[in-house]
Amino acid sequence: MVVLPDSNVFIRAARAGHDPFNELERLRGEREFVTCGLVIMEVCRGLRDPRLRQRFQQRFSVMICLHTSITIWERATQLAWSLDRQGIVLPATDLVIAATALQAGAAVLTHDAHFHQIPGLKVIEELAQGTSLE
Repeated sequence: MVVLPDSNVFIRAARAGHDPFNELERLRGEREFVTCGLVIMEVCRGLRDPRLRQRFQQRFSVMICLHTSITIWERATQLAWSLDRQGIVLPATDLVIAATALQAGAAVLTHDAHFHQIPGLKVIEELAQGTSLE
């Protein structure tokens, strides 16, 4: 199973004093964790310590990075348009991450309820029963 962890997974673990990359590796099993540019940007922009930011960027650089093609932007735009018409207005960043996951056939690991409103997206809040990233 391919899993795209949302930025909040990394941020929450780091705030709790845990290394999110070690946590993901520990919980990997038969999962392949991937990332995308938007997640990298959201995570790294909030890191105040330049050394920690550099370490995170190095760790992200060895992950499979799903590229954001024009097809993904079109899919995110379509999602935004159709959800908006239903009165469901989600952040553009979440829509791009969701479209990236949908295009790759990946699940999104997140603590954000917004993702549950995206049709066809597999959302994971915890990786194993009773095992959270916190």
